[in-house]
Amino acid sequence: MLLEHLHKLNAARESRCAAVTVTELDTGMSKLFLEDETMEEAVVPAVQSALRTGKSGIVEIAGRPVFINVYLPPPRIVVVGAVHISQALAGMATIAGFDLTIIDPRSAFATPERFGQTKLLAEWPEDVLKETPLDAYTALAAVTHDPKIDDFPLKAALDAGCFYVGALGSRKTHAGRVQRLAKLGLDESAISRIHAPIGLDIRASSPAEIAVAILADIIQALRTRDVTAGQRGVE
Repeated sequence: MLLEHLHKLNAARESRCAAVTVTELDTGMSKLFLEDETMEEAVVPAVQSALRTGKSGIVEIAGRPVFINVYLPPPRIVVVGAVHISQALAGMATIAGFDLTIIDPRSAFATPERFGQTKLLAEWPEDVLKETPLDAYTALAAVTHDPKIDDFPLKAALDAGCFYVGALGSRKTHAGRVQRLAKLGLDESAISRIHAPIGLDIRASSPAEIAVAILADIIQALRTRDVTAGQRGVE
């Protein structure tokens, strides 16, 4: 690997930005593309596919075999609310390969006895997110039903471009949430990104089933997210 590429990959890792290297197998020449950069039109489909799936491998571009190596930040889930749904979701998320953190200032709910080894922060979300900001490879699930706890992280997630933002509650509950978020300065387009009611519609009824629906929704959002690529290569 070129030293220049190594430096750029390390910087991308630090900033939780995705990157892809495209290496011509017949010549050994390699190019590095960051997710937020434009790139040569010929490589766009292959790079976009790699960014969505996270899978490296050999593909053909313009009739030539190339090896695509993709470097994605570890996807993570931040759950606001130490509730029964969160307990079920914590175990499932680990199996699916997600880092998961639960935030809830209500110390009666946020206890190690209920959540074992899961990363649990009995603090207000606004305090936690100052130290650990959200980003495009984070999913945010707000499940407390309490606007005083949920609204701030929902706005923060939309502002940060999280790949998934979901909130528990009925359509009537969400209508009130929409009004509150609009007063906080979010426009209709941003608010419409919230998955509410949260999770895929699988007719879930128990906390564990709702957790399954949420995780499936998050995975679908990660693997179908909009990946923007343009026209300029970076050598």
